[in-house]
Amino acid sequence: MTNRPNYTRNGTFVILGLSAALVIAVLLSPFASSDPDGLDRVAEDHDFAKQAEEDTVAKQLPFYSVFEEYALRGVPEAVATPLAGLIGTLTVFGMAWGAGKLLVKGSVQDSTDSDLPDRPSN
Repeated sequence: MTNRPNYTRNGTFVILGLSAALVIAVLLSPFASSDPDGLDRVAEDHDFAKQAEEDTVAKQLPFYSVFEEYALRGVPEAVATPLAGLIGTLTVFGMAWGAGKLLVKGSVQDSTDSDLPDRPSN
């Protein structure tokens, strides 16, 4: 007995989920609100937004020169946010896929008919 149908069904589920995430990231991201997010809004409402550090740790990361405020730098503004969404979605998917492969690799064994104990014949 083989688990091939389960692999096919799981693969289809993963492809459909990734496709939905990419559609949302690329097609809907340009419609995101330009209003400040929750933390920025609270900082503005309570007048401590001015106390934010100018040289944050995030600005020292290597990819800061590529992304800024949910957009890709150096490309036309119309495609900057969708491209950032595409890259971010694929990056997170790749990291999750890789972590899953590493973490599950040693814990799952493929069972074949030869691994199963002999059944008594009737």
